[in-house]
Amino acid sequence: MPIYEYACQDCGKEFELLVRSDTVPACPQCHTTHLEKKLSVFATSATDTSPAAASAGPCAACPGGGGGGSGGCAFA
Repeated sequence: MPIYEYACQDCGKEFELLVRSDTVPACPQCHTTHLEKKLSVFATSATDTSPAAASAGPCAACPGGGGGGSGGCAFA
């Protein structure tokens, strides 16, 4: 089940909700279904916050040696 972020158009409450495809989401505060789906932001956490670790390219850990069309990265 995906997690979606919503903003209630009636009371203004913002919340996240696990939603099945056959479920109509409702505001947990006022129970209306007048909701706006918000753009979710992908979040990560890192244990190493040094500049060297942050400057490594997105393909630095690819098994094919990293980017450059090597075929090892799904994003190259």
